[in-house]
Amino acid sequence: MDLIIGGAYMGKRTFAMGRYGFSEEDIGDAAVDGLDFQKPCNTHLEAFVSSCIWHKMDAVVWFQTHREWWTDTVLICRDISGGIVPLQAEDRRWREETGRLLQYLAGEAEHVYRVFCGLGVALK
Repeated sequence: MDLIIGGAYMGKRTFAMGRYGFSEEDIGDAAVDGLDFQKPCNTHLEAFVSSCIWHKMDAVVWFQTHREWWTDTVLICRDISGGIVPLQAEDRRWREETGRLLQYLAGEAEHVYRVFCGLGVALK
């Protein structure tokens, strides 16, 4: 699995398409349809984390339990860790849980890229 992270509208999807040769049809959108591991790439993992919180599930445990589904994929997540700490407890929890998932996935990933202004920097 490869992991791509970066801020909103920084070019993560375009980077993945160029790096791996994906088309738009190859990229599942967790914010719209949930995770779709029939596709080689999934974006908006932060939306999946939000859904996990809503359904009282632990996103890290879910990924650990379903490891065989995602080990050969590319995962894209918006980095929501920067900026001002949210005032609402729910938003802070979302931020923390997304961070925990990214730590887990980064540890499991073969490659990790951070995309800023369309430029991908290899972190791992």
